[in-house]
Amino acid sequence: LLWFTLFPLPFLSHMQTTQSWLQTPVFSSPHKISVLPLPGGEGQAVPVQTPKLQRQVKGSSAHMVCAVSTNAVMHWYKHLPGEPPKRILYLSGQSPVFDDSGDRKRFQAQKHPTEPRYVLTIDYLTSRDSGTYYCAYWFYQSITVFGSGTKLTVSGKLHAIFHTIRNSPPAHSEILQKNHGNQTTYVCLIEKFYPEVIRVTWTDEAHKEVTDNVVQGDPWKATKEGKYSISSWLTVSAANKDKNYHCKYEHESKEHSLQAQGTYYMLRIFILRIIRDLTFSLQ
Repeated sequence: LLWFTLFPLPFLSHMQTTQSWLQTPVFSSPHKISVLPLPGGEGQAVPVQTPKLQRQVKGSSAHMVCAVSTNAVMHWYKHLPGEPPKRILYLSGQSPVFDDSGDRKRFQAQKHPTEPRYVLTIDYLTSRDSGTYYCAYWFYQSITVFGSGTKLTVSGKLHAIFHTIRNSPPAHSEILQKNHGNQTTYVCLIEKFYPEVIRVTWTDEAHKEVTDNVVQGDPWKATKEGKYSISSWLTVSAANKDKNYHCKYEHESKEHSLQAQGTYYMLRIFILRIIRDLTFSLQ
C-alpha cells in the first residue's frame, strides 16, 4: 500500500497531460503537503523550508534553505497557481542535475557539508522567478515528500523602495460565519496590508493545520493607495460545528491568529449577555 496525496481538482487535467508528473503525487494545497503513514510505520517528516516568505528586487539574488531529518537526493520544484509544480533540478552529489540546461547559469544548489540542510540560490532575479519553491525527496521511488515551501516575489527596484516606506500590517481582520443546511462556512477576511505577500492558514482546537474544505483566495488591490486584502474560506460539517477554528496569517510585518467560535460557544456568550442585561435592568 502506497501513500497518496491529493491535488485540487483544477490540477488534475494538468497531470493527465504532463508525463513528468506521472511518478509524483498530487497534493491538497500548494502550501501544505499531507503525508499519510504506511501501516505499521510512521509517515516521513515534511522538510522545513526557510524563509516562508521572501521579497527581492530584480537583478538581486534569493536564497532558501531546506532542512530534513536525514541526507537524501534533494529535488527543487517551482509552483505557479493553477499549474503543476515544475522540477528545476536535483542534487545527488556535489553538482546539481538540471531539467533545463538553460537554468544552469542562474540556479545553484548546495548541501551543507555536515548537516542535512540544502540551499537553493537564484541569481539575477527577474519577475518571472516569482512563485513558490519546494524542496522534495523521493520515497520508495514512487512517492514524493514535499517541503513546506518558500514563496518568492520579485519586484522592480523603484517598487521595492516604495515598499520599504509603505510596509504596513493588516488594518483589519475578522472571521464571518454563515450557516447553510448541515454545513457552516467561516470566511477569514484580512484587509489593507502591504506588500501583497501573505500566508493564511486554518488550525483546529489541537492547533493542527486544517487543509480539507479550505478555499484560498488571491490578494486583491483594495485601496487607491495600493494596499491589498485577502479572504480564505473554511467549510465544516454539522458534526464539527461546535469546535473552534483559528485563522492565522503571516505577513512580513506581523503574525496574528483569529478564532472562529463554535455554535455552542456563541450560544453561551449570547445567554451570558442576556443575563448581564437583565441584571443591569433590575438594579
